[in-house]
Amino acid sequence: MTMIDPAIVPQRTLYTGAKLPAVGMGTFGSDHADADAVSAAVAGAIRVGYRSFDCAACYGNEDMIGQVFADAFAEGVVKREDLFIASKVWNDMHGDGDVLIACAKTLKDLKLDYLDMYYVHWPFPNYHAPHCDVDSRNPDSKPFTVERFMKTWRQMERLVDMGLTKHIGMSNMTIPKLEAVLPLCRIKPAAIEMELHPCFQQPELFEYCQKQGIEVVGFCPIGSPERPERDKMPEDIADIELPELKAIAEAHGVHPAVICIKWAVQRGVSPIPFSLKEKNYTMNLKCVTEDPLTDAEMETIRSLDKNNRLIKGHVFLWEGAKDWHDLWDEDGVIVK
Repeated sequence: MTMIDPAIVPQRTLYTGAKLPAVGMGTFGSDHADADAVSAAVAGAIRVGYRSFDCAACYGNEDMIGQVFADAFAEGVVKREDLFIASKVWNDMHGDGDVLIACAKTLKDLKLDYLDMYYVHWPFPNYHAPHCDVDSRNPDSKPFTVERFMKTWRQMERLVDMGLTKHIGMSNMTIPKLEAVLPLCRIKPAAIEMELHPCFQQPELFEYCQKQGIEVVGFCPIGSPERPERDKMPEDIADIELPELKAIAEAHGVHPAVICIKWAVQRGVSPIPFSLKEKNYTMNLKCVTEDPLTDAEMETIRSLDKNNRLIKGHVFLWEGAKDWHDLWDEDGVIVK
C-alpha cells in the first residue's frame, strides 16, 4: 500500500476558516458496488491518506462506513478531528422536523457526534424509489419554490446551532436558485456540490460560487463511466475517451482519469472521485501532489467543454414539466 502524507495534499479554506482537502473520496457505489465493497474502499483510503469523505443517506451504506470510521479511530489510524466527513439529507426528508431526524440517523449510522458538512442533496422534495427507471415519475413531485427550500434550509441552519454539523451546503443548484435563496440565508452555504468534468465544466456557476466565497465540490469528476445504466443516454460523451485528454495523459504517463482529477484541482474544484481499486483511489490522491498540468494543457482541457450533463435528474420531474431541462433553469429563470 502506497501512503500519501495528508499534509502535502492541497487544502481549501472555507469561509469559516476550516480546511477541506482538495480531493475527497465519494461513497456512491452506483449499481456495481454494494455497501461492503464501498466501506472496504473507505477503509483502505483512510490508510492511504484520504482525509475527506463524501457520504449520503440515500447511498444505503452509511452504517457500514460508520463502522469503518469507528474502527479507524479505535485503532489510532486517524483521529476524528483529522477527517472532513460530509453527508446529505435526501429528498423525502425536507418536511418540518424531518431534517433533524435525517441528520440524527446519519450521525447514528456513521457513529459520529458531528458532521463537518451536511448538504441538501437536491433542491426538490421529490422522492423516487431506489434504482427506478428514468421514466418513473412520482405524482407528488413538486417544482422548486423559494418558500419550500427555505423551510428546509432553516432546519439546516438549526443543525449548525445545535453543533450537529459544522457547515451546511447545497447540491445540484443553479444560478437563478442561488440568487433567490442566498440573500435569505442566515448561515451561508460553505460549499456547493455540482457535476463537473472536462465535458461539463459549468463555468458560469463555478465562477458565481467562487465570487460568493462558496467552495465548489465536484462530483462525477472523470465523467462517471460507471454511473448506473439507467442514467446513460445516447448523446452522452465519454470524457476519458477524448483524443485530446488521452494525449495529455500519455505525455504524463497516466490514465486519462488521472488528468481529469489534476485538472479539477488546479482549476480550483475539490473533486470527490470514487473507486473500489486501491491503485486507482491511491493515484486519484497522489496525482495532485506531483507533476502538475501545464498552462497549455489546462487551456486544452478548458476547450473540451461540451455542456454534456450526465446526471440529468429525470426522476425528479413534476407534473407539467416538459423534460429534464426544466430542472436546470437553462434560460436563467426558475422553471415552475
